[in-house]
Amino acid sequence: MAMAVPVVNRKLLEELEAMGFSPEQATRALHFSGNSSTEAAIDWIVDHQNDPDLDQMPRVSIDIDIEAPEPTFVTEEMIMGAQELRDRAEEKKKEKKNSQRETEKERIRAGKELLEAKTIAEENERKRYVAVKKAEKEEARRAKERILRKLQNDMVERRRKLGLPPETPAAVKPSLPFEDNRRTSGVSYVTKADQMRECLRSLKRNHKDEDARVKRAFQTLLIYVGNVVKNPDNEKFRRIRLSNPVFQSRVGSLEGGVEFLELCGFEKIEGARFLFLLRDKVDLAVLNLAGTQLKSALTNPFFGLLEK
Repeated sequence: MAMAVPVVNRKLLEELEAMGFSPEQATRALHFSGNSSTEAAIDWIVDHQNDPDLDQMPRVSIDIDIEAPEPTFVTEEMIMGAQELRDRAEEKKKEKKNSQRETEKERIRAGKELLEAKTIAEENERKRYVAVKKAEKEEARRAKERILRKLQNDMVERRRKLGLPPETPAAVKPSLPFEDNRRTSGVSYVTKADQMRECLRSLKRNHKDEDARVKRAFQTLLIYVGNVVKNPDNEKFRRIRLSNPVFQSRVGSLEGGVEFLELCGFEKIEGARFLFLLRDKVDLAVLNLAGTQLKSALTNPFFGLLEK
């Protein structure tokens, strides 16, 4: 069946158009208000001013001639009512536009605050990294000095026991500084802390969409490490069955979990069925370092989000 514009009272249509309503609005209002009067049509428009199709010409499947009722004259009150309706519609448009503008401003402000917070966190992590590297370098230098002093003292003691005269300072060959020794070895110096930190970062990046799972893995690793530190002589804390469902769910199934335990000294034994930390290989300094790295990973919200 063909669709056509409904036939409405021509005189009432002209009166509504004279008040400032569009032909589409006037036709739609007259059609749905029963072509009874201009007042009824204006009331209908007021009730439906937010309809998305208010400015669209209505279509009907039948074409019925409608007898014109008694003519209705446009009064000053009707004109004022129509103007008030248009004013309200315009005000709502302005309010909506202002609301959208404020929403966009708030979005931009929140974005700037997030970027600033991320920048501060990145800078803090960089400073912590620099401080750790500096402390490690200083500790290595002191250890080197202690070893050299001990070697020199041992050499002096041996010469004394053999009845040899003390060696003059000029006769002692100067040793290479620690940094030079490191370079001449041909091996890149990577500290245990660097390896652990990178392992945890890699684990988080590889599972970046599973924050809860990663956090649980870090917490579980911290428990394993802490148990060994507190009970180094108890074998049950130094032995982990790799097929254990709890271990697999929390650590083993995440790329990097087993590798971190291996950095702590655990080794695969019995055909890779167990992870085991030999008693004589328990290094409390290494385990404490592992605990420090795990705590940093748990408390720093930006840990692992940046490339090294």
